[in-house]
Amino acid sequence: MAYSFKPSGVCARQINFDVKDGKVKDVAFMGGCPGSHIGIESLVDGMNVDDVIEKLKGIKCGHKSTSCPDQLVVALEEYKKAH
Repeated sequence: MAYSFKPSGVCARQINFDVKDGKVKDVAFMGGCPGSHIGIESLVDGMNVDDVIEKLKGIKCGHKSTSCPDQLVVALEEYKKAH
């Protein structure tokens, strides 16, 4: 089952992802910086959910208090609470 998350405070308008056997799969950012998002999507594909959270939590984008990687963490934490 694919999940969709509406991030806040970043350029991306939506983050779609799936989790299979505790691994992050098929991450897709809608809007924002394509190159950065393609890199994030590629790097986290197949990683354990908790490892992604540990590595990306708290990353900021310039003067913003969050970033697209940090918003992916928020999405994954919400996923974990619901499952």
